[in-house]
Amino acid sequence: MSVTGDIQLRQFVDEVVIPAEPELDAGGGLALRELARGAGLWARPLPAELGGGGQSLADYLAVAEDEGRSDHGPDVVGSSSLLNVRMLTAYAQPELRDAVLTDLVAGRVHVSYAMTEPGVAGSDPSKLRTTAERGADGWWTVTGRKWFTSAAARADLVLVVARTGDGFSIVAVPAKGVRVERELDVLGAGGQHEISFDAVRVPSAHLVGEPGQGMRLAGERLALGRTLRALRWIGQAQRSLDLLADRAVSRALGDGVLADRQLVQRLAFEAELEVRSARLLTREAAALVARDERAPVEVSLAKVAAARALNTAVDSAIQVYGAEGLTAATGLPRLMRVARAARILDGADELHVTTTGQRLLTRRRAAPGR
Repeated sequence: MSVTGDIQLRQFVDEVVIPAEPELDAGGGLALRELARGAGLWARPLPAELGGGGQSLADYLAVAEDEGRSDHGPDVVGSSSLLNVRMLTAYAQPELRDAVLTDLVAGRVHVSYAMTEPGVAGSDPSKLRTTAERGADGWWTVTGRKWFTSAAARADLVLVVARTGDGFSIVAVPAKGVRVERELDVLGAGGQHEISFDAVRVPSAHLVGEPGQGMRLAGERLALGRTLRALRWIGQAQRSLDLLADRAVSRALGDGVLADRQLVQRLAFEAELEVRSARLLTREAAALVARDERAPVEVSLAKVAAARALNTAVDSAIQVYGAEGLTAATGLPRLMRVARAARILDGADELHVTTTGQRLLTRRRAAPGR
């Protein structure tokens, strides 16, 4: 059982968000956001001065697992904009901050983040080809193509990582300059888009941070983003464990129930072991990230462990459900889609394994007495 502490949030996700997942998958659910506002759950980790709840990052990370029991949870309760709000608050120029932030926190404006490009390995961002050139009038001209940009079709603003001179910068491109080329299906689900920019002119005030600062800002964003995703995957893994246990103890089989069978007990044990272990690693990473500490090893361990735990928990739950577990009514196919994507999102597991293994061994080589 999860030991995170926001009972109200968990109940809202379980009783309101999860039953509406088919509607949310189709792009609906505006009424649910109003329910979240009415329940006092809206935008809790966002700045109070902008209309959010003012919850500290550490307190929010402590309950992100409950929110993440549904992949739609963060969006329905207004916290999915956290990464963009933090980046714009810290690095956007005053003109852009004043124009966007309050409406972004309120959910009236949507911002997407575009980094990945077709034909460029995600593990090697130095090869990104989208460019932003600064003219004599100070305006930027953005040209290039991005893909796997979440919710780009509804975005009012897209934060684009682009090559500027010898480095990279982040430029906020208004929706009128974004051409949506196609929606990308992720194991049959939409919500990701391929977009392009054809010599789009962007005001100088739309530069986020300083020129050449883009990769540093992207790195800051990535550490928190990976940690949040891992916490939410743990939430969905716990949901899968709950489904597994409920099915095992209620499904009649012979003179007893499925839970009496040793192989089912083993499935429950192995899944529980992975989820609890991943939860500890993820909370360790979250504590460091909340203190603004660099924690590449801890974040990578958490990301890989959470993805593996979610895969194991969902797969075990489907096995215990049998054929019914393959149907959308159980919610398990949706969770399996998330679980499979988790091994690639925010860096493929193989990237994390190799870079973290290298860091660990490099530390050992440098240890005193060696």
